[in-house]
Amino acid sequence: MESVEIYSKLNNVFHDVFDDDEIVVHPNLTADDVDGWDSLRHVRLLLTVEQTFGVKFSASEAIKLNNVGDLANLVQSKIKS
Repeated sequence: MESVEIYSKLNNVFHDVFDDDEIVVHPNLTADDVDGWDSLRHVRLLLTVEQTFGVKFSASEAIKLNNVGDLANLVQSKIKS
């Protein structure tokens, strides 16, 4: 799956999870940039990403995520394996 397609799907996930169609995901986007991105939304976000892409993240992988770019890279690595 190409990076553009991953970001497009992530954009839709963010719109759904945060109920905000104005969010535009990009590699450097972090929780500090999105209103309402708290620990509960973070869990919902990761579960929705897993469901959308048909992948599973370990706790150690999830803890290492610093921004959307890290998330997109993780998704891409899971899809390729």
